Amino acid sequence: MRIWRCGYRLLAIALLMASATTAIAQDYPARVIRLIVPFPPGGSTDIYARILAKELQASWGQSGVIDNRPGATGLIGTDLARRAAPDGYTLLFTSNTAHVLGPLLHNPRPFDAAADFTPITKVLRFPLYLVVHPSVPVKSLKEFIAFGKSRPGQLIFASSGQGGTSHVVAELFNDVAGIKATHVPYKGTSPALQAVMSGETHYIFNNIGVSHPLVLSGRLKGLAVTGEKRSPALPDVPTAGEMGVRGLENAYTWLGLLAPAKLPQAILTKLSTEVVRIMRTPEMEKRVLNDGYVPVANAPAQFRSEIQAEVATWSRVIRERGIKVE
Repeated sequence: MRIWRCGYRLLAIALLMASATTAIAQDYPARVIRLIVPFPPGGSTDIYARILAKELQASWGQSGVIDNRPGATGLIGTDLARRAAPDGYTLLFTSNTAHVLGPLLHNPRPFDAAADFTPITKVLRFPLYLVVHPSVPVKSLKEFIAFGKSRPGQLIFASSGQGGTSHVVAELFNDVAGIKATHVPYKGTSPALQAVMSGETHYIFNNIGVSHPLVLSGRLKGLAVTGEKRSPALPDVPTAGEMGVRGLENAYTWLGLLAPAKLPQAILTKLSTEVVRIMRTPEMEKRVLNDGYVPVANAPAQFRSEIQAEVATWSRVIRERGIKVE
């Protein structure tokens, strides 16, 4: 009899907890949602965080406030989000530069990119565009690789910073292509691109939206993009894989939405469902594609799995190349 009573009590507690969770989700959001962006205002992460906040306000009638917390390759803002209450009112809108690469440059790692957060959805991604100075006497990726191999150690590649996406993708490319080159990090994308355009360095992996206008104007020469498929924004530019360079299929920059760990499942489902709906509207898909990006809007479990796979890949590259934080 006591066993049955205990069972009934446990069942009643479980039902009460489920009912309370459902009620919380139904009421959510009941106040302002803070979206932490671990970068300064004006970049692509900040821009899309503001777009998403505006769309969520239109859907739910609650304001979304952007809280820019730059610094330490995104670690400052990310850690702030990690330590917040898992109630859905503090979210993190970030990129893999800050969320995956940033912690890998420190020992010990300041956080686990998957376990210490609740991935909600990867909003969009974009490949990296390999662009070179016009004086480099090549017309294709194959010619560029042959050119680099014939001059071991003479080519110089730029990046927007030590350990950032443009750095580690170039290191991975050099590795799979068999090129020995010298890395020069700059403090941001603009000075890094300027270094390539001036001939101070020879090449860089950068995003399409910024690089392609420079290619069209003749100030840079575009050779290939990373990723599994050609970019809709550059249908005539081949992927590295098409040109025989394997290993860059998953070399993307992504923007995504996360919450602190242990976010209640009902709130996670509500957030994920709404953000995915927003990102899959024709208007939003058109905006993303026009910006040179690719909409993703995947499920939380898939996003978590992809983060874990990415950590494994870039951990190897960083370890083998001896990349350390500045």
